[in-house]
Amino acid sequence: MLNPSPYPVPSPLPPLPADSFDSLLKKVAERRPDAPALSWCDPAADPQAPAWTHLSGHQLQQRVGAVAALLKDQHGVQPGDRVAWLGLNHPGQIILLFALARLEAVFVPLNHRLSPQEWAAVMDDCTPTVLVCDEALQAAAGDLVPHCRMAPTLLASQALEDAADAQVGIDAAPTAGVLQTPLLLVYTSGTTGRPKGAVHTQGNLLSNMAIAAQVQGMKPDDVVATVLPLFHVGGLCIQTLPALAVGAQVLLFARFDPGATLRCIETQRPTLTLQVPATLQALIAHPRWAETDLSNLRAVWAGSSLLPPQPVLAFQARGVPVCNVYGSTETGPFSIALPPTHALSHGGSCGWPAPGVEVSLRTPQGAQVTPGEVGEIWVRAPNVVARYWPDQPACDAEGFFHSGDLAQQAPDGCHTVVGRAKDMIISGGENIYPAEIENLLVQHPWVSECAVVGMPDARWGETVVAVVVLTADAAQDGPWEPHLQAFLDGRLARYKWPRRWHRVASLPRTALGKVQKAALKSLLDDPPA
Repeated sequence: MLNPSPYPVPSPLPPLPADSFDSLLKKVAERRPDAPALSWCDPAADPQAPAWTHLSGHQLQQRVGAVAALLKDQHGVQPGDRVAWLGLNHPGQIILLFALARLEAVFVPLNHRLSPQEWAAVMDDCTPTVLVCDEALQAAAGDLVPHCRMAPTLLASQALEDAADAQVGIDAAPTAGVLQTPLLLVYTSGTTGRPKGAVHTQGNLLSNMAIAAQVQGMKPDDVVATVLPLFHVGGLCIQTLPALAVGAQVLLFARFDPGATLRCIETQRPTLTLQVPATLQALIAHPRWAETDLSNLRAVWAGSSLLPPQPVLAFQARGVPVCNVYGSTETGPFSIALPPTHALSHGGSCGWPAPGVEVSLRTPQGAQVTPGEVGEIWVRAPNVVARYWPDQPACDAEGFFHSGDLAQQAPDGCHTVVGRAKDMIISGGENIYPAEIENLLVQHPWVSECAVVGMPDARWGETVVAVVVLTADAAQDGPWEPHLQAFLDGRLARYKWPRRWHRVASLPRTALGKVQKAALKSLLDDPPA
């Protein structure tokens, strides 16, 4: 076999970093008692020289105890309760996660890019006891309080800092079976547009840390720059938590800014960072790109099944391999990975199953495909969730999660994603489901029918395109697109809005009435003269 898997064969799960989140926190405090474990800045305050706030391992442990006491004693948070967070990246998110682990409660990070209607749908589904928000989103969060369970509570993130300053904490008292205790509830939209919450247990998250840390070769002297949002498992679980687990330092940005990221690489000297195609494009397009010293970076990892070649080649030309990790909200997400040793030779692929992860390519009937054929990616591993909230199975009877993504396996075992069985669009690192947009657009009185597809885009990877059939009531002269876009405002997150609009007399359909999206894409590629 040529170029065999870079991971051990057979590939067992690496040892867990701890037997619970609280045990892990103690290790962080022991490894970095006075050294910074978590550093934070908001580049919007000063992109040229953002001010950093540092928390040592001991300070992090102290704040977790204080916040756990605040939530339990003043807000009545009990085991199994959900606590939601609405805000930009902040140390309070990490502190809240560990504090809820101590209380055996559940952390629900809300995607701050969603619309109020979408936030409310998530809140109604999981009924959190407390909603924590940052200053930037406090007004919006206030409108969501009625969606909290029982006595609604809105807690500003400043209260977490005030509690930490009071230095009043509670000790952990983990119960038996803590690894099976739910800790993280992350929502992902299905093709019907209805949000589903993937329930990650402490064991799922600790397993993912072990897998991710081993594949990326993380060590205590690493410095990881986190610029992606923590409301995604990508931003939280691919590097941030694994880095803390091995005793490394995390540099946390409130939001992504290409200039501030490049300055951080030059001045703070991170050794690893996670990006998506859109942020990679922004970095290489920035005026500081050519002059920034990248020598401290041993690798850039990208959370995307498909990577555009331009930024990959730009980083590789500077001596920095761009590695890839494939996964989903339900799979930890560390499932298949392309490490630095194979980044150049296997560009365009997503690599091999990570240690402890079993990947099988299947036909629509569930049979394993023959070598070289395309099949749906099925994943079975300790970091894969067992259920959606509240109690809907996420896996089949054999424990496999059916991803809906299609891939091929090369003779050397390397996997390449070739498409998405459910027409999901990935734009700027965000998963976008056409049915969600279509279901909204057909509610507009001018829209008779519509279809949404993803088309290749140099900057975003894919761009959302809406193809519509208008009714006789629609404006016959003048632009109609702004009316439909305005209809989406407040109903749909802006990053999901179509960037291109096309009007047709009818949609191409099969004999059974199904829209032929491949035919639509051909039309968009080669519009009639």
